[in-house]
Amino acid sequence: MAKVEKKLRVGIIFGGRSGEHEVSVTSAASIFKYIDRTKYEPVPIRIEKDGRWSFPDHPPTAMSAAEVIQQARAAGPAAITGGTTDPALAALKLDAVFPILHGPYGEDGTVQGLLELANLPYVGPGVLASAAGMDKAVMKVLFAARGLPVCDWYGFVRTDWDRDRAAVLKKIDALGLPVFVKPANLGSSVGISKVKTAGELLPAIELALSFDRKVVVEAGVPNAREIECAVLGNDAPETSLPGEIIPSREFYDYEAKYLDEGSKSVIPADLPASLVSEVRRLSVEAFRSIDAAGLARVDFLVSRDSGAIYLNEINTMPGFTTISMYSKMWEATGVGYTELVDRLIQLALLRHAEKQGLKTSAI
Repeated sequence: MAKVEKKLRVGIIFGGRSGEHEVSVTSAASIFKYIDRTKYEPVPIRIEKDGRWSFPDHPPTAMSAAEVIQQARAAGPAAITGGTTDPALAALKLDAVFPILHGPYGEDGTVQGLLELANLPYVGPGVLASAAGMDKAVMKVLFAARGLPVCDWYGFVRTDWDRDRAAVLKKIDALGLPVFVKPANLGSSVGISKVKTAGELLPAIELALSFDRKVVVEAGVPNAREIECAVLGNDAPETSLPGEIIPSREFYDYEAKYLDEGSKSVIPADLPASLVSEVRRLSVEAFRSIDAAGLARVDFLVSRDSGAIYLNEINTMPGFTTISMYSKMWEATGVGYTELVDRLIQLALLRHAEKQGLKTSAI
């Protein structure tokens, strides 16, 4: 009689304290729906907006991000009460964790640090790469150190702004217009503004500072195409065919991503073979520049006029529904959603096993 393999218990952590809570819920719903249940037993672990951890009896159902966002807006803002971040992970007897958390307090190394302390295998990059991938200023410094092409940019913190506003504005003025003003540590285009006139700059900075103490201002790329590429692997990462985002608005902001119906994606992107090759090469270099592992989505701006490629950012835990760019680019490259989840869990187990062989004492 054939031996029945024990299913691995995989904790799916979703929700979180960030502004991307609703996107995380929809990503988790897709994982629960399509994970290979002959190999894995998924366990729901929810982090509420106030930071409380819970263990729901039922996983989230597969809804669109727009539906979850509209429900959240109808319910009003959640009260922040503090709560506990002790998930009693040991009691769950998990074999691995898939922390499908987007944004701060989840994608930024905080939960990854908790999982390291718990000595649990987990999907995605480690503490360093997660933190660097969340902070757009640190990320750009690392890209530049590796010689990767980035747009001109300037970063500052609230203290700089409060102490010498004129000096900050002078630095920004040197970038020209238009510029994009962004909170350094958020995703899903939350708090981002495209500034085309001098009068739009101050409100854009105040908006960004309302989300983060650190702001990044980037020079715009005229007539740019938004190209993305998915990366999968640990020390020998693979890349997908690139895709292109055609936003319904002037740029791919939060509304265009999740609420408008006019935004489109073209996968694979209509690019010359040489440009496809270069995007895939740069995606691997970006992945390695922050010492990433597991998965990432790398975003580019490509000038229609000159063909120049600019590395915009890397997302270490991108949206992960079946219609998210990351999974759709892999589907176009021949890797289906269920296989993608399986490979990510196996990569997490492999990396964890390698770390277990390291010495933890000099004695």
